[in-house]
Amino acid sequence: MAARHRGTLGGEPVPLGREQELDLIDVLRGRWPEEFGLGDPLWTRRSLAALVEHRYGLALSSADAGRYLRAWGVWEREPTDRACALCADAVSRWMETDYPAIARSARQHGGEVFWVGRTRLHGVTPAADVLSAVSNRGRMRFMIITPAVDPPLPRDFLLRLPGPNGRTTHVVVDGSWARRDWPRRVSAQIVLHPLPSCERAG
Repeated sequence: MAARHRGTLGGEPVPLGREQELDLIDVLRGRWPEEFGLGDPLWTRRSLAALVEHRYGLALSSADAGRYLRAWGVWEREPTDRACALCADAVSRWMETDYPAIARSARQHGGEVFWVGRTRLHGVTPAADVLSAVSNRGRMRFMIITPAVDPPLPRDFLLRLPGPNGRTTHVVVDGSWARRDWPRRVSAQIVLHPLPSCERAG
């Protein structure tokens, strides 16, 4: 994870030192971009770079911001990579039988499909989880939260995904949350879909 990086990032000097990165993670924890005067509804590569420049006086390129996000567990992954080995076949079948209709509906409404999951950051005290959403178009959205026992899928995070255009957004949720931990109500523009997972209970 990013908190363990030393010296280089993608072969170039790391703009942030380790202590700065740990501080950045704490600053991001449970907070939205708007609290720092930034316009994005959720954290993105752009808003992350803007925060780094404002707080540490360091210029972080979008590519560097993307490398940090990848180290934090936010990147484009194949659907089968979002499930355990026991679920890979079920996910492959789901991609053939269910997913085409989801993708078609998103195209018809001019919307996007986001893949949502959660990753634990190692080397961070207190513990921190990265909640991420990555779209088929490569858009990355994230927030950092303090983990809890059986945490729910945050409703506020989902409501911010469509952005200001209000277009229908399809959200594929991996096994990080049981169905009982999904919010009961979201806006009409958000359609939730469970990715097959043996870790999903309830």
